[in-house]
Amino acid sequence: MMNVEATQLRRGVALSEQVYQVVRGMIVSGRMRPGEAVVEAALAARLGVSRTPVREALKRISDEGLIEVFAQSGTFIAPISRKALEEAYIIRTALEAESASRAAGRLTESAIEAFIDNIAAHDRAIGRRNFVDAIRLDDTFHRMIAEVNSLHMLWRAVDVSKAQMDRGRHLAIPEPGLGDITIRQHRLILEAMQAGNAAEAAAQMREHLATSLRNTLEIASGLIA
Repeated sequence: MMNVEATQLRRGVALSEQVYQVVRGMIVSGRMRPGEAVVEAALAARLGVSRTPVREALKRISDEGLIEVFAQSGTFIAPISRKALEEAYIIRTALEAESASRAAGRLTESAIEAFIDNIAAHDRAIGRRNFVDAIRLDDTFHRMIAEVNSLHMLWRAVDVSKAQMDRGRHLAIPEPGLGDITIRQHRLILEAMQAGNAAEAAAQMREHLATSLRNTLEIASGLIA
C-alpha cells in the first residue's frame, strides 16, 4: 500500500518538481519501501494534482534508478542494490574529492564559521537522536563545500547520484557510534580545507565516503539485493 503523506504544495513552483521532491524524499528516507507499488492515479489524488506532473516526476525518479517500471505489472520502488550503491560511491567520490580539493585555501572567515556552526548543529542532532535533521545537516556540509567553489552543477550531479547511498544511510545512521565518526571526519575535512591542504582535503573526503559505504553495506546487508 502506497504510504504517501498529505503534502501542502506551494504556488510558484512547478508541480512536477514538487511531486518529484516529495516522492523522491519518501523513497530515499525509506518511508516508501523497496518493492512497494507506486500507483500514479492514487499518488495524484493524494497530492491533489493531475496525473501529468506525477507522470513527469516518476519519469525523473525512474531515470535515477529509484523506481522500476514493468510494462505488464506496474511501477515499484526499486530494491537497494549493492551495484547501485557502489556506482553511486564511485561517482560521488570523484566529484566530492575534487570539490574538497578546490575548496582548500578558499574558505573565508564567514565560511569557516558557517562550517563550524553546521558541525555543531549536526553533533547536537545526533546527540538528540534526531536523525532526520542529522542527515539534512550532513548534506548541507557537503553542499557548502561545492558552494565555496561556486560549483552548483557539481552539487546537482552529486545529489542525483547519492540518492542510492542515502537510502542505505537512513538505515545505517541509528547505529550507535556512526554519527560520531561522521562528525570527526567532517572536522578533519574542514581542518584540511582551512589549512589550504588540497591533497589532504581530498584524501579525508575519500575516507569519509568510503566509511559511509562500508558501514551501509555492513549494516544493511540483509536489505541489499
